[in-house]
Amino acid sequence: MKRYLPSVRNKRTRRLSLTAACLAFFLAIVEPANASSNMQQVFLTIPADQLPPAELPTPNQLDPDPATPSLLELDSIKVVDASAMARISIAARQVESARQADGAREVARQIIAQKYRWSEKQFTCLDNLWTKESKWNYKSRNKSSGAHGIAQALPATKMEIVGTDWRTNPVTQITWGLKYIDERYKYPCRAWSKSKRSHWY
Repeated sequence: MKRYLPSVRNKRTRRLSLTAACLAFFLAIVEPANASSNMQQVFLTIPADQLPPAELPTPNQLDPDPATPSLLELDSIKVVDASAMARISIAARQVESARQADGAREVARQIIAQKYRWSEKQFTCLDNLWTKESKWNYKSRNKSSGAHGIAQALPATKMEIVGTDWRTNPVTQITWGLKYIDERYKYPCRAWSKSKRSHWY
């Protein structure tokens, strides 16, 4: 009978230890308010062979709604929006500058350099022409004929092919005037010669 006593004691000790461990774990999980603030973190290690099999995401999980832009696409949109906003800001400054005669001349130079590549002589002719017509004043209007703007478009509604804001936007007026000269006379000096002969161009 004596030979079985150590075995019984060992079983009782293991049971008590297991019970105490479960109780401590229960208190830590269910009643955190009663647990000591100095209690150390408990880490559970689960053997790899007991883990559930890893599931690879399906295409639908990766992109549940193809109509919704991804983060990469949103970043691209931000870049596009920033670029568009920068262009709008530059255009607004250009319009404000062109409300003065010197600013309007500078805008005309920029458009000529970008699109027409006329010489400095041609710009001098243009300057003479539009100084005579309107003094580079975008509000200028001929009371008798109704010609309007820096280039004195007649009728003024012709400028709508460039922009409907032709009444208030000097850049629209300059863009239309340069286009008109290019298509009708090819060069500003020819338009200036016509104006000196006929008092219109």
